[in-house]
Amino acid sequence: MAPIAGYITQVYAVADAEIQKLRHDPSELLTRALQPAIWLLLFGQVMAQVRGIADGGRYLDFLAPGILAQSVLFAAIFYGIAAIWERDLGVLHRYMVSPAPRSALVLGKAGSSGVRGLSQAVIVYGLAVLMGIDVSFAPAHIAGVALFIAIGSALFSTFSLIIACIVKTRERFMGIGQVLTMPIFFASNAIYPIELMPGWLKAISSANPLTYEVDGLRTLMLTGGTTKYGLGFDYAVLIAVTAGLVAIAARMYPRLTG
Repeated sequence: MAPIAGYITQVYAVADAEIQKLRHDPSELLTRALQPAIWLLLFGQVMAQVRGIADGGRYLDFLAPGILAQSVLFAAIFYGIAAIWERDLGVLHRYMVSPAPRSALVLGKAGSSGVRGLSQAVIVYGLAVLMGIDVSFAPAHIAGVALFIAIGSALFSTFSLIIACIVKTRERFMGIGQVLTMPIFFASNAIYPIELMPGWLKAISSANPLTYEVDGLRTLMLTGGTTKYGLGFDYAVLIAVTAGLVAIAARMYPRLTG
């Protein structure tokens, strides 16, 4: 048990160092609140006038879980730029000479991203209540939502770290991050049902991890929510993809120093 406890301690140490940054600059949470507010208040109100887009239900109810997933995605997908900053400041070199396994470093960063994602959930839940969206506050549902957010944040932040290891510069990373974010978002079920998509987009959506995160959030966040794929399958897909990305990132992370 000692090696396992040591590994968990190393993961926690990296995660805590990242979370300290958020504590020193809590205004970041306020700025991130603007994006989901704009989507729910503007986009949601307009698209709610389109009939049939939410399978007969209220479109704002349909949209809220998708906007929560979007907020988590947008916060996590640019996480890799922090790794580039750490390299430029010399922090990354200190990580590399530490005895901690590379996977522990990656998981620590993924865990801190999950904490940021949970802060987004608080904001979206608050907006949803103010807008009269039928949100479920059952303890089991809230716990399930938190787990989906944590895994989704870990997945996309690790994906972001892999991109950072490939491009290695802030300028290239920002360009690629912006290019990837919108296709991932729009090629999912976040703002419209998969049934409305053309065949080729349905195939892409089925391979998109965000689709399964949204499906799980829509099931647990809303009162009477239903799942298309099954919660077990949603969790399995996200965990499997995250594990694969962590393994890749652990091998590539040291290359960022080169």
